Amino acid sequence: MTVEMVKMSSKGQIVIPQDIRAEISASEGTMFAIVSGRDSIVLKKVKTPTKEELIRELKEIAEEGRKRAEKIGIKESDVPDLVHKLRASKK
Repeated sequence: MTVEMVKMSSKGQIVIPQDIRAEISASEGTMFAIVSGRDSIVLKKVKTPTKEELIRELKEIAEEGRKRAEKIGIKESDVPDLVHKLRASKK
């Protein structure tokens, strides 16, 4: 773990020191989640998934949904009617 001191600008900006950027492989455009608490903040590097990763995850979610539906006896042909009933119940 590396510890550095930085100073905030008049615009509220801070610069992440080069050695820390290199340590975490951060470059221009890298996204961070910021968590605050009391008198501290934590920056967490957020990995943006690729298109292929998103497609793979969505396929996995769809497959899990199919398995759950099959387990409780819902067929694909039942879905439009179930959606219609659910939407009607929310009005």
